[in-house]
Amino acid sequence: MSRIGKAPVEVPGGVQVEISGRAVKVSGPKGELTVPIGKGVEIQKEDGSLVLTRASESPEHKAMHGLTRSLLQNAVTGVTDGFTKTLQIAGVGYRAALQGQDINLQVGYSHPVSVSPREGIEFEIPNATTIVVRGIDKQRVGQMAAEIRKIRPPEPYKGKGIRYQDEQIRRKVGKAG
Repeated sequence: MSRIGKAPVEVPGGVQVEISGRAVKVSGPKGELTVPIGKGVEIQKEDGSLVLTRASESPEHKAMHGLTRSLLQNAVTGVTDGFTKTLQIAGVGYRAALQGQDINLQVGYSHPVSVSPREGIEFEIPNATTIVVRGIDKQRVGQMAAEIRKIRPPEPYKGKGIRYQDEQIRRKVGKAG
């Protein structure tokens, strides 16, 4: 059995789980998410947790077993705690500012770049060189952070650009003069 798939998904207090057809609706203090159930996977509620079983040992069913369990766990975590991604801006004169809900980035272009949040996403800027992306859907938070990083990815010579907080930039040596 899949090591990920066989672990039950613990449902904390304050979180309601509703299984209807081929989808699971998870609602909690921060919001509500719907997770599709993969083909060949069945879900049962058992005293405060969700247990997933698969129909057969085929590779497709094994893959969907682990994937569905991970998606359910992420939904439960999202509606209770939420997810965050932190981005760092490096470079002389590079900075970010919050204008309403949008971010205004000045990252070396001749014009400022404005980024609007997707549905369910909010931005926080604790200082001019840090952007925090928050939300309850892990996929949306990661996608929004990747789109912001794509505006000015870090370059390998001076390390200027937008990078994830825990990202290591491989530096290259410049010209030998």
